[in-house]
Amino acid sequence: MFIESFKVDSPNVKYTEGEIHSVYNYETTDLVLENRDGIHQWVVKPKSVKYEFKTDTHLPRFGVMLVGWGGNNGSTLTAGVIANHEGISWATKDKIQQANYFGSLTQASTIRVGSFNGEEIYAPFKSLLPMVNPDEIVFGGWDISNMNLADAMARAKVLDIDLQKQLRPYMEQMVPLPGIYDADFIAANQESRANNVIGGTKKEQVERIIKDIREFKEKNQLGKVVVLWTANTERYSSIIAGLNDTMENLMASLEKNEAEISPSTLYAIACVLENVPFINGSPQNTFVPGLIELAIQRNSLIGGDDFKSGQTKMKSVLVDFLVGAGIKPTSIVSYNHLGNNDGMNLSAPQTFRSKEISKSNVVDDMVASNAILYEPGEHPDHVVVIKYVPYVGDSKRAMDEYTSEIFMGGKSTIVLHNTCEDSLLAAPIILDLVLLAELSTRIQLKAEDEGKFHSFHPVATILSYLTKAPLVPPSTPVVNALSKQRAMLENILRACVGLAPENNMILEYK
Repeated sequence: MFIESFKVDSPNVKYTEGEIHSVYNYETTDLVLENRDGIHQWVVKPKSVKYEFKTDTHLPRFGVMLVGWGGNNGSTLTAGVIANHEGISWATKDKIQQANYFGSLTQASTIRVGSFNGEEIYAPFKSLLPMVNPDEIVFGGWDISNMNLADAMARAKVLDIDLQKQLRPYMEQMVPLPGIYDADFIAANQESRANNVIGGTKKEQVERIIKDIREFKEKNQLGKVVVLWTANTERYSSIIAGLNDTMENLMASLEKNEAEISPSTLYAIACVLENVPFINGSPQNTFVPGLIELAIQRNSLIGGDDFKSGQTKMKSVLVDFLVGAGIKPTSIVSYNHLGNNDGMNLSAPQTFRSKEISKSNVVDDMVASNAILYEPGEHPDHVVVIKYVPYVGDSKRAMDEYTSEIFMGGKSTIVLHNTCEDSLLAAPIILDLVLLAELSTRIQLKAEDEGKFHSFHPVATILSYLTKAPLVPPSTPVVNALSKQRAMLENILRACVGLAPENNMILEYK
């Protein structure tokens, strides 16, 4: 059974006009290595920590600024939100299609809330806590190309022609602001697009971005803005002592106009200084150590890295299943080819290396979780290949081969072929990222030994379900298994309304 909404009736939760206040007992464990009668033994000690959560239920007028607004992802997302807001339908070769938000965790997935007369009851994910209606988002942003969004949509060749024709009047007046362009950080084949760029020193570019954010917010009378990078993948930035390894060194390097500060890092600096959440949707190391330190010091939300939309999402499910089943993956080979501008940019070795790193690390925590299968330091062979094939456009092909050791020395091979409509998968992920980032800024919490409420850590691990290479605070374990990431996100939101984690025990029927 499906219900649209619900309210929790519990002594642990209180609803007021502008706030939800909950009390939550966090059940966890401590491990201690004890010496008992001369024998060392691991002892697991369950513990319970009481937390309080406060969620502001006032929804702001909300704006999203995309870096790379005129790219395939930016134009597709903008078009999709307009189509949903206007209730547009269009003819395809199969049927009359209605606008929807399929592929969005927040808008198109459900959570279990209990049972009624022996039947499981589900509700929309977005019903857990008040979230901004995506139809009401105000879009803006930057691009190194001055093409308007209607023409950018046509260039992308993602959406059906009938839909494009209906959307053109809404989008042809949308023109990106000039963006930061540095040819050293992306492929040389992007130079022909760069006719809409911000000049000046790197410090002047940061000041321009801050000015753009302020003007966008004021012009549209927005309560909150989130900035998200969906522009080209950059090469990795070198981490250099004295340049970007600390907050002080990074800001001093900005003053000195040091060459090794990437455009994405400049956007991130601007957002942190303006206390505007910034999300990196590409695989490069935008968040150099000095920037992470700056974000923590200013308590400004940052999140990333790299949208998890197709092949990597499948990998984070399949490897988790195999290792959890006691099967030992020994070789993982992943091949992709695509023909959009992302593929063209990734054809350069330096930018491909950024993508290769973000795709390769996705299995690390799952392998480390099972020392029965893997010796210390042992790891599956893992190869990632990406090729640019212009003809296939946005319809990316992903092929994977998983070879594993099974019972008594046997071998098992699984081969997958996945056709990913790249931007149609990425756009709802962008939507989820900005909506959850906005929501997380309205949540505060405190443990029982803390005197006052505080926000989540500014390095937003709550977004990890949506990213290939989750950014985590220093000395924090990285979790890549998709089921664990979704459970973490759902259970945190459940805690905000005083609900226990979904444990799937169903003891009442046992």
